[in-house]
Amino acid sequence: MMDLLRMRRSIRKYKDKDIDPRTIDDLKEAVLRAPSSRGINPWRFFFVTDRELLSRLSKAKEHGSDFIKGAPLGVVICADERESDVWVEDCSIASIILQLAGLSLGLGSCWIQIRNRSYSRDRSSEDYVREVLGLPQGLKVESMIAFGYPDEVLELVHRDQLEYGKILQR
Repeated sequence: MMDLLRMRRSIRKYKDKDIDPRTIDDLKEAVLRAPSSRGINPWRFFFVTDRELLSRLSKAKEHGSDFIKGAPLGVVICADERESDVWVEDCSIASIILQLAGLSLGLGSCWIQIRNRSYSRDRSSEDYVREVLGLPQGLKVESMIAFGYPDEVLELVHRDQLEYGKILQR
Protein backbone atom coordinates (compact mmCIF):
# COMPACT_ATOMS: atom_id res chain seq x y z
CA MET A 1 0.00 0.00 0.00
CA MET A 2 2.78 2.45 0.85
CA ASP A 3 4.35 1.92 -2.57
CA LEU A 4 1.03 2.75 -4.25
CA LEU A 5 0.63 5.89 -2.14
CA ARG A 6 4.16 6.96 -3.03
CA MET A 7 3.51 6.41 -6.75
CA ARG A 8 0.08 8.03 -6.90
CA ARG A 9 -0.07 11.15 -9.06
CA SER A 10 -2.90 12.89 -10.89
CA ILE A 11 -2.51 11.70 -14.48
CA ARG A 12 -4.28 13.77 -17.13
CA LYS A 13 -2.75 12.36 -20.33
CA TYR A 14 -3.55 8.86 -21.51
CA LYS A 15 -2.36 6.55 -24.26
CA ASP A 16 -4.84 5.83 -27.03
CA LYS A 17 -5.38 2.30 -25.76
CA ASP A 18 -8.60 0.72 -24.52
CA ILE A 19 -8.68 -0.81 -21.06
CA ASP A 20 -9.20 -4.58 -21.05
CA PRO A 21 -12.74 -5.52 -19.92
CA ARG A 22 -11.28 -7.78 -17.19
CA THR A 23 -9.40 -4.79 -15.77
CA ILE A 24 -12.63 -2.80 -15.78
CA ASP A 25 -14.32 -5.70 -13.98
CA ASP A 26 -11.56 -5.57 -11.33
CA LEU A 27 -12.19 -1.85 -10.89
CA LYS A 28 -15.90 -2.52 -10.42
CA GLU A 29 -15.19 -5.14 -7.80
CA ALA A 30 -12.73 -2.86 -6.00
CA VAL A 31 -15.13 0.07 -5.76
CA LEU A 32 -17.93 -2.16 -4.48
CA ARG A 33 -15.60 -3.36 -1.70
CA ALA A 34 -15.09 0.19 -0.40
CA PRO A 35 -16.26 0.87 3.15
CA SER A 36 -19.46 2.81 3.69
CA SER A 37 -20.99 4.30 6.82
CA ARG A 38 -23.30 1.77 8.45
CA GLY A 39 -22.95 -0.41 5.32
CA ILE A 40 -25.62 1.62 3.52
CA ASN A 41 -23.69 1.96 0.22
CA PRO A 42 -25.71 4.92 -1.14
CA TRP A 43 -23.45 5.22 -4.18
CA ARG A 44 -23.98 4.54 -7.86
CA PHE A 45 -21.05 4.22 -10.28
CA PHE A 46 -21.44 4.91 -13.98
CA PHE A 47 -18.61 3.37 -16.00
CA VAL A 48 -18.37 5.25 -19.29
CA THR A 49 -16.29 3.97 -22.21
CA ASP A 50 -18.26 5.59 -25.03
CA ARG A 51 -15.91 8.20 -26.56
CA GLU A 52 -18.77 10.54 -27.50
CA LEU A 53 -20.11 10.54 -23.93
CA LEU A 54 -16.60 11.11 -22.56
CA SER A 55 -16.22 14.06 -24.92
CA ARG A 56 -19.51 15.52 -23.68
CA LEU A 57 -18.52 14.91 -20.03
CA SER A 58 -15.25 16.77 -20.68
CA LYS A 59 -17.29 19.98 -20.86
CA ALA A 60 -18.82 19.53 -17.38
CA LYS A 61 -16.84 22.42 -15.88
CA GLU A 62 -15.42 25.67 -17.16
CA HIS A 63 -11.94 24.41 -16.19
CA GLY A 64 -10.44 21.11 -15.12
CA SER A 65 -12.57 18.45 -16.82
CA ASP A 66 -11.43 18.55 -20.45
CA PHE A 67 -8.85 15.76 -20.10
CA ILE A 68 -11.51 13.07 -19.56
CA LYS A 69 -12.16 13.13 -23.32
CA GLY A 70 -8.71 11.58 -23.84
CA ALA A 71 -9.32 8.81 -21.32
CA PRO A 72 -10.61 5.40 -22.37
CA LEU A 73 -12.68 5.19 -19.17
CA GLY A 74 -14.52 7.67 -17.03
CA VAL A 75 -16.32 6.76 -13.84
CA VAL A 76 -19.04 9.08 -12.59
CA ILE A 77 -19.52 8.81 -8.83
CA CYS A 78 -23.08 9.47 -7.62
CA ALA A 79 -25.26 8.74 -4.63
CA ASP A 80 -28.83 8.94 -3.50
CA GLU A 81 -28.65 11.51 -0.71
CA ARG A 82 -31.93 10.20 0.72
CA GLU A 83 -30.20 6.93 1.60
CA SER A 84 -27.43 8.40 3.75
CA ASP A 85 -26.54 11.71 5.38
CA VAL A 86 -22.83 10.99 4.76
CA TRP A 87 -23.05 10.15 1.07
CA VAL A 88 -20.29 12.66 0.25
CA GLU A 89 -17.86 10.89 2.56
CA ASP A 90 -18.90 7.46 1.31
CA CYS A 91 -18.41 8.52 -2.31
CA SER A 92 -15.04 10.10 -1.50
CA ILE A 93 -13.78 6.93 0.19
CA ALA A 94 -14.99 4.79 -2.71
CA SER A 95 -13.29 7.15 -5.16
CA ILE A 96 -9.84 6.87 -3.62
CA ILE A 97 -10.23 3.08 -3.33
CA LEU A 98 -11.05 3.08 -7.05
CA GLN A 99 -8.06 5.26 -7.91
CA LEU A 100 -5.62 3.15 -5.88
CA ALA A 101 -7.03 -0.04 -7.41
CA GLY A 102 -6.53 1.48 -10.85
CA LEU A 103 -2.95 2.36 -10.01
CA SER A 104 -2.31 -1.21 -8.84
CA LEU A 105 -3.58 -2.39 -12.25
CA GLY A 106 -1.23 -0.10 -14.19
CA LEU A 107 -3.70 2.72 -14.80
CA GLY A 108 -3.34 6.42 -14.19
CA SER A 109 -6.28 8.48 -13.00
CA CYS A 110 -7.41 11.93 -12.00
CA TRP A 111 -10.37 13.08 -9.89
CA ILE A 112 -12.68 15.72 -11.37
CA GLN A 113 -14.77 17.52 -8.75
CA ILE A 114 -18.39 18.00 -9.87
CA ARG A 115 -20.34 18.70 -6.67
CA ASN A 116 -20.50 22.45 -5.97
CA ARG A 117 -18.88 23.32 -9.32
CA SER A 118 -20.25 25.30 -12.27
CA TYR A 119 -20.80 24.35 -15.86
CA SER A 120 -21.69 27.96 -16.63
CA ARG A 121 -22.83 31.04 -14.74
CA ASP A 122 -26.40 29.79 -14.71
CA ARG A 123 -25.95 26.03 -14.52
CA SER A 124 -24.22 23.58 -12.19
CA SER A 125 -21.79 20.92 -13.33
CA GLU A 126 -23.99 18.40 -11.58
CA ASP A 127 -27.04 19.34 -13.67
CA TYR A 128 -24.96 19.13 -16.84
CA VAL A 129 -23.63 15.63 -15.99
CA ARG A 130 -27.12 14.52 -14.95
CA GLU A 131 -28.47 15.59 -18.36
CA VAL A 132 -25.62 14.01 -20.38
CA LEU A 133 -26.06 10.64 -18.66
CA GLY A 134 -29.84 10.83 -18.23
CA LEU A 135 -29.58 10.45 -14.45
CA PRO A 136 -32.68 10.63 -12.26
CA GLN A 137 -33.15 13.75 -10.12
CA GLY A 138 -32.63 11.83 -6.86
CA LEU A 139 -28.97 11.17 -7.61
CA LYS A 140 -26.32 13.63 -6.53
CA VAL A 141 -23.11 13.73 -8.57
CA GLU A 142 -19.95 13.90 -6.46
CA SER A 143 -17.20 13.57 -9.05
CA MET A 144 -15.84 11.91 -12.14
CA ILE A 145 -12.58 10.01 -12.41
CA ALA A 146 -10.66 9.66 -15.67
CA PHE A 147 -8.72 6.40 -16.14
CA GLY A 148 -6.22 5.26 -18.72
CA TYR A 149 -2.71 4.05 -19.36
CA PRO A 150 -0.46 7.00 -18.47
CA ASP A 151 1.04 8.98 -21.33
CA GLU A 152 2.97 11.27 -19.01
CA VAL A 153 5.51 10.73 -16.27
CA LEU A 154 5.21 13.02 -13.29
CA GLU A 155 7.93 13.45 -10.73
CA LEU A 156 7.24 11.63 -7.49
CA VAL A 157 6.77 13.65 -4.34
CA HIS A 158 9.75 12.92 -2.13
CA ARG A 159 9.31 12.31 1.57
CA ASP A 160 11.09 15.54 2.51
CA GLN A 161 8.50 17.49 0.46
CA LEU A 162 5.59 16.26 2.57
CA GLU A 163 3.93 18.77 4.89
CA TYR A 164 4.77 17.16 8.20
CA GLY A 165 3.94 20.47 9.92
CA LYS A 166 0.26 19.65 9.39
CA ILE A 167 0.54 16.63 11.65
CA LEU A 168 0.00 17.47 15.30
CA GLN A 169 0.87 15.21 18.15
CA ARG A 170 -0.05 15.48 21.80
